Amino acid sequence: MTIIISLIAGIVFGSGILISGMTNPAKVQNFFDLAGTWDPSLAFVMGGALLITAPSYYLLFKMNKPLLADKFNVPENKNIDTPLIGGAAIFGIGWGITGYCPGAILPAIGTGNSGAVLFCVAMLTGMMATRLIRSNSH
Repeated sequence: MTIIISLIAGIVFGSGILISGMTNPAKVQNFFDLAGTWDPSLAFVMGGALLITAPSYYLLFKMNKPLLADKFNVPENKNIDTPLIGGAAIFGIGWGITGYCPGAILPAIGTGNSGAVLFCVAMLTGMMATRLIRSNSH
């Protein structure tokens, strides 16, 4: 049942990304181009997501446990440290330069865009390199 619910959630998310046009890197890059061809549609997509997510989290955490799991898996580390800030900066720079967000890359790949495939390969390579570097430093 968990796999079916996950599949449905993924289809809803991916459909929303496709319908909103967020698989088009130019649309995302134009959001960051305040002095040129600024496109505010990304703000509306994010705002719509917040309108649904905020009350849902409020209601969700009033429950003792999730419907399909034994416990909530919430990050316990609440520290704002150098790896978090560095990762956020790299994420933001990469998103601004490429126009691709890691959460939207699978629907973008589904459109057959070769740039999306290249971004995904680069992103996965970076993730593996980071994991390797962090495991060797401990």
